Amino acid sequence: MSTATKPKHIGRNISRIRELKGMKQEILAEAIGVSQQTVSSIEGSEEVDTKKLEQIAKALGVTVEAIENFSEESVFNFFNNFYDNSASNGQGASGPIFTFNPLDKMVELYERLVLAEKELVQAEKAKVEYLEKLLNK
Repeated sequence: MSTATKPKHIGRNISRIRELKGMKQEILAEAIGVSQQTVSSIEGSEEVDTKKLEQIAKALGVTVEAIENFSEESVFNFFNNFYDNSASNGQGASGPIFTFNPLDKMVELYERLVLAEKELVQAEKAKVEYLEKLLNK
């Protein structure tokens, strides 16, 4: 049995992050100035050009390192820790004991949602402007 690690598939990581953020390929394509088919091709590639990766990371609202180090396991661990944070310490705890302030997490998630919505609206406005330019030609 080999212990060699599987090389990271940057395109697949981009695809999963984009999907987790609820973003379509068309929106990402517009944000980085390429076609939807190019985004599809990028997501099928194991490696991505550094400058293009930086553009994609900015459009997705994450760091380049987040794309490079993304793993399904880390996502599951995050959600397992977030939702299954109950303690069974023999004292008959009737509910979860949080090691963080749930209200702070809700505010953080709401702020992320608002930011993502603003970015989506900006992308849609840019798309409308582009289509209007095409129609006026």
